[in-house]
Amino acid sequence: MTASSATAITSVKGRRVWDSRGRPTVEADVTLAGGALGRAIAPAGASRGSHEAIDLRDGGPRFGGWDVTEALRQINGAIARALGGLDAADQDAVDAALIALDGTPNKANLGGNATIAVSMAVLHAAAAAAGKPLWRHLWDRGGNSGTPVLPLPEIQIFGGGAHAGRRIDVQDFMVIATGADDYDQALAWTAEVYIAAGKIMAERGLLQGVADEGGFWPAFDANEDAAETLLRAIEKAGLKPGEQVAISLDIAASEFGRGGRYRLAREDRGMSSGELAEMLLGWVGRYPIVSVEDPMAEDDPEGFIAFAAAAPKHLQIVGDDFLVTSADRVRAAARDKTVNCALIKPNQAGTVTETKAAFDAAQAAGLGAIVSARSGETEDVTIVHLAVGWGARQLKVGSFTRSERMAKWNEGLRVADALGTAALPPKSAFPWG
Repeated sequence: MTASSATAITSVKGRRVWDSRGRPTVEADVTLAGGALGRAIAPAGASRGSHEAIDLRDGGPRFGGWDVTEALRQINGAIARALGGLDAADQDAVDAALIALDGTPNKANLGGNATIAVSMAVLHAAAAAAGKPLWRHLWDRGGNSGTPVLPLPEIQIFGGGAHAGRRIDVQDFMVIATGADDYDQALAWTAEVYIAAGKIMAERGLLQGVADEGGFWPAFDANEDAAETLLRAIEKAGLKPGEQVAISLDIAASEFGRGGRYRLAREDRGMSSGELAEMLLGWVGRYPIVSVEDPMAEDDPEGFIAFAAAAPKHLQIVGDDFLVTSADRVRAAARDKTVNCALIKPNQAGTVTETKAAFDAAQAAGLGAIVSARSGETEDVTIVHLAVGWGARQLKVGSFTRSERMAKWNEGLRVADALGTAALPPKSAFPWG
């Protein structure tokens, strides 16, 4: 059997599985003529950019409207027919077929959940047919030489916004082990901070539960209280704030802002984009904050430009809802100097090829790139392999608890063993380096 016939797609099957919120999601199996099998599961976001690929959900009363029988019908019907016989080794051609079959800019016909599950499953099948782990398949296919490094983890400690009943307005208070020597140490330091934060919260009677991404669901009176408590947790863990472990924020401002106006419900406070920027940059001055994601709403590019112009040089400014893993939007952001880093989420784009195009656009423009999970996740570990195989410098998965998160951090440890090194990118690769 020739290599080309061995990698021909012979079947595509979708099934309903369940994500970390107990909601239905889509899993796809892709089988090749040579017997190789690829499998992947679509994640789901709660805080979503208006221009990202649409999840196809059934609506109605069943499972709160979240069921995916229509998305599965598309996989097992139109998608299976369209991809039958295509070469799984040609990811661009497979994804082009999916894009053409859907025919919309946001995967509204097939569902972005259907297309990304199938697209990632094809990628896994091609790697299996090549007899390589996915990260190696991607690294080799990219024409790279040498040994890849592990991405620097960005890990949530406190959840808020849409991930925690809006108990606080800011969506994520995270840590980055900026001083870690390797991936294993970055995880170990984060574990100590997470434990210390839990002890502080318990002592103060501030625990309310666990947020969607596994972080603590806090009962803070004000948003800044979370930054102050996180600083104390780093210190309580015996680590040096800003030197060994720094703070990262996901503001997710589209969740509480529109038209250049913002409202912090926790503090019953209305703000202009300038006032929001002043508040956030004040935090940057008072705390060891090295990264701020979506400091302004997606419809406020002027606010982004002003924020970036006023921010200190060491600050990483990340676009998520603002960029929605779109190569065109990434290039525009680089041109307009709105952000210096792009968040890369495969299900925002809907196919692996479009995701990689956004990643490549960021690299070409000199922007950073963070491969990221979503708030609704599963045991699927594809993004870890994408991050390593593409050479991404950072990985954002959620917190340091719950198996859908730990599966991904632990996969990084297995990749490190396979590489024979847990090396991280050099500190000079980051704005704060």
